[in-house]
Amino acid sequence: METTIFWIIIAIIIFDFGFEKTLDYLNIKNLKDELPEKLKNIYDSEKYKKSQQYERVSTKFSLVSSLFSLVLILLILFAGGFTILDEFVRSVSENIYFKTLLFFGVLGIVFDILSLPFQIYGTFVIEENFGFNKTTVKTFIFDKLKSWAISILIGGGLISFILWSWIAMGDLFWPIVFGGLSIFMIFMAMFYTQLIVPLFNKLTPLEEGSLRNKIEDFAQKTGFKLKNVFVIDGSKRSTKANAYFSGLGPKKMIVLYDTLINDLTEDEIVAVLAHEVGHYKHKHIYKGLAMSLLQSALMLFLLSLALKHPELSTAIGGVDGSFYMGIVAFGLLYSPISFLSGMFSNISSRKYEYEADAFAARFASGTNLMNALKKLSVNNLSNLTPHKLYVFFNYSHPTLLQREEAMK
Repeated sequence: METTIFWIIIAIIIFDFGFEKTLDYLNIKNLKDELPEKLKNIYDSEKYKKSQQYERVSTKFSLVSSLFSLVLILLILFAGGFTILDEFVRSVSENIYFKTLLFFGVLGIVFDILSLPFQIYGTFVIEENFGFNKTTVKTFIFDKLKSWAISILIGGGLISFILWSWIAMGDLFWPIVFGGLSIFMIFMAMFYTQLIVPLFNKLTPLEEGSLRNKIEDFAQKTGFKLKNVFVIDGSKRSTKANAYFSGLGPKKMIVLYDTLINDLTEDEIVAVLAHEVGHYKHKHIYKGLAMSLLQSALMLFLLSLALKHPELSTAIGGVDGSFYMGIVAFGLLYSPISFLSGMFSNISSRKYEYEADAFAARFASGTNLMNALKKLSVNNLSNLTPHKLYVFFNYSHPTLLQREEAMK
């Protein structure tokens, strides 16, 4: 049985890689050297060529990094890497909590360190060569240290809670964990921008002036109670621009990147903000949260069943019934379900984007929104003619041309 599970895991890993790279290949083959007629009101020839080059370079880099990850995980599985780590943590302590935290801690940090050259190359070579990178070495290092600290604090707490539930709750394991994770997810949805974002970026209230007045006029016209509009120093790391809606209920806020304010006119910014408000008005935030909770419930239910089968842990070289080895094996086996749930999430997300666009067109200006999206696409060197299958499986947003067509 263990051998069968082992080879199923290997097959899943190889299939995932092959499917992902097939989509990448189709997308690359879909790139054009000449500026398509339908993009002539968006790109000029030189900028278009640069966008195609950026897509090719990024995809080739993704292939190399993904191939490295594939070889690494296969080496670990075939060479008994998980067994070696399991034996190490057992030699350090007999305490189940300490062993579990040490196992996942070492695993996470080792994988992150091994991927560090790819992170550095992506940031300081690719993004730098195409004019996007603004991250300094100091910022990169401190970002990494802070990310590790947050992972240890939050990840360690969640793992300890899940382990306690597994030991103490018996058949109530997955409902108890689901309840705890639901509270955590709702809390983070409400307070992420207030608690986590300031550790990496500076948030400042949008100053008084013409832009704020236009935003407040829009909010009043649509009956949207907007107290918090913040500007984030996104230019600290990249020239790419963005805006997002954060929080629930009275904690809701709009966050505008400083690069967005620099790149767009005030009316275009209001249109982008209207799109974000449209997500709130159509309750997309709550629908997305509900979908995430349902996906978590399914995963935890299946995990509760999987942990009752000790052959999962022994299949990848662990001791019979090992909690943390069982979770690793389950994570590898869960990949196809995760892929399907992600696909359905993307389908819903694209539908939500159309609805938010329609709201912006109705209450602000569809023309200004499209002008803003076109500027952002050009500034970000976005590939505006991706392969349809690549869009279907990977895109959480419709393509720019699809959004433009929908607003006609």
